Amino acid sequence: MVPRVTEWDLDPRVVSFTDPADPRLGDYTGLRESTLRRRGSAFIAEGELVVRRAAEAGYVPRSFLLAPRWVDALRDVWSRFDVPVYVAEAGVVESLTGFHVHRGALAAYEREERYDVASLVARCRRLVVVEDLVDHANLGAIARSTLALGWDGLLLSSRSADPLYRRAVKSSMGVVLSLPWARAKDDEAVPAVLKAAGYEVVALALREDAVSLGEIAARHAGQDTKLAVLLGTEGRGLSDAWVRGADAVVTIPMAAGVDSLNVAAAAAVACYALRS
Repeated sequence: MVPRVTEWDLDPRVVSFTDPADPRLGDYTGLRESTLRRRGSAFIAEGELVVRRAAEAGYVPRSFLLAPRWVDALRDVWSRFDVPVYVAEAGVVESLTGFHVHRGALAAYEREERYDVASLVARCRRLVVVEDLVDHANLGAIARSTLALGWDGLLLSSRSADPLYRRAVKSSMGVVLSLPWARAKDDEAVPAVLKAAGYEVVALALREDAVSLGEIAARHAGQDTKLAVLLGTEGRGLSDAWVRGADAVVTIPMAAGVDSLNVAAAAAVACYALRS
């Protein structure tokens, strides 16, 4: 029987491989977070939706790594670029990457940081600001809530996790790729920079003198005030310097003896309550 020849079999960009040690696949080798931290020039999009959203957001691909069933399904994406499309069975991809790629589609895109602090605060009216957030899944979830609930951007302290790490991109469902974000260089100056740009700065913190989130929400109902919400690192929360620099300290009322929410959940609640 003569094997069926598909259209992509004839495309020179499409390269089938069976050897996970092939040097052309360096961007995908051992995709652990520690490995990605050492690579500053690319980020990985995982899953059909995220691969699409990265292209739609204007990021430039370096290559695609696809299970055979995704070659045709993602043709409308990869065919727009003159880059390699590597094709392999799931077991080979797992040996290469070091984890189970259950969606069968990966792409390596050129990394970009599109905004600095000045340009971000100039374009945004509702801004989520995170201090020293280290968990990439939490950061991705916060980015997703930020965009989904109508906020304009995300500002990160210098020591916060990277929005373009694979886990952050994946947990945001790719929306972090279209959300404006920037990273601060001088963390201590962040509250003052926000105030100088006309923001009311609200810190989420467990403080005895804090006011209820509902009170702040009522104050801003129907208004288009420039507003920045500060969220602290997992466990410790916001630094004293950022709390002191805020115009108001706010808590989300808790029940049943629970003292606080996960930072990503708290961000979603605050974004919903304070949306414009």
